[in-house]
This record gives sequence, C-alpha cells and structure tokens, in this order.
Amino acid sequence: MKLAEPNQLPAPGFWRRVACNLYEQLVLLGVLALTFLLPNLALGMLFGHSLPSWLTFFYLYFVLGIYFVWYWTRTGQTLAMQTWQIQLLSSTGQILSRRRAITRYIYGSLWLLPCIALQGIFHFQQWQIIELLFVMALFFSPLSIYFDRRSHLNRQSWPDRFAQTQLVQLPRQARKIN
Repeated sequence: MKLAEPNQLPAPGFWRRVACNLYEQLVLLGVLALTFLLPNLALGMLFGHSLPSWLTFFYLYFVLGIYFVWYWTRTGQTLAMQTWQIQLLSSTGQILSRRRAITRYIYGSLWLLPCIALQGIFHFQQWQIIELLFVMALFFSPLSIYFDRRSHLNRQSWPDRFAQTQLVQLPRQARKIN
C-alpha cells in the first residue's frame, strides 16, 4: 500500500525526534515490565534463579524487536510515533515489509555498540549503564540527521539511510468540533 510520494512529506526535525524517542522510552518501560519484569520475578520467586546477563540482553533485544517490527509493518508508527505524528516508510513511500523492518531495527540498534565498548573500558555500575543507554538512545539517531547533506526538510538519520527507509512528519489533522 503506497501512502506518500517519496520526499513529499518533510522529515521530522531534531527536537520532534528527541521528544518521540523520550516518549518511546516511557512506552517501552511498560512493554518491558510486562514481558520481562513479571516473568523474571516469577522465575526468581518460584525457582530462586535468574537469567544470565547475556541471555537477558538477547531476550530484551528480541522482545523490543518484536514490538518495533510489528508496529512498523502494520502502520509504520509505534505508539509514540502516532502521538508525535511521525511515520516510518520505505524509501518508495510504502509501509515496511517485515524484512525491511528487521533491517531497520538492526541498523537502529547499532548505537548499542559504543555502549558495550564503554562498559568494557570503564566497568560502569548498573545505574550508570542505564543512564548511558538512555542518553545514547535519546540523542544518537536524532543527532545523526546533521550528517545528511540534503535539505533540512529531508534529512534522515543513519539507520534510515542504511536501511533505505525514511521518517516523515505527517500533517496535522483537523480536529472535529461537535
């Protein structure tokens, strides 16, 4: 289904992307509480065991992948993207295929690599790791739009350029007055 002509809609600006990322992180707290915290609390309380950290990392990566790929292949918008009127489309203006959405998710999570490297060098404590991940997730992708030499109306982040996708800012819908 074709939704928009490529480059017909402007790309969201830096602060809209940051706001959307912040809201996305709040939504993901609920997703992770439901899919990670509850099962792991039950596992710990019932059997006295917890998952090894490497398995926990891959489990969380998989759960978040399902969340993003599911939304991107249905409407091109996660819950936060709906609120901030942002949509992720293919470079041809269509809703993403499953393969393209997975590719975009992998490219979009490359910001984890510097975090892993910094953790290996500095041996951060638990809250320091969470703070590092929060800041990197909030700003890495939005800041990368400034490396795109196109017009400020069409700038895309590195993950979008590599995955051949585009974030577009949807026009405001007229509110109905009863």
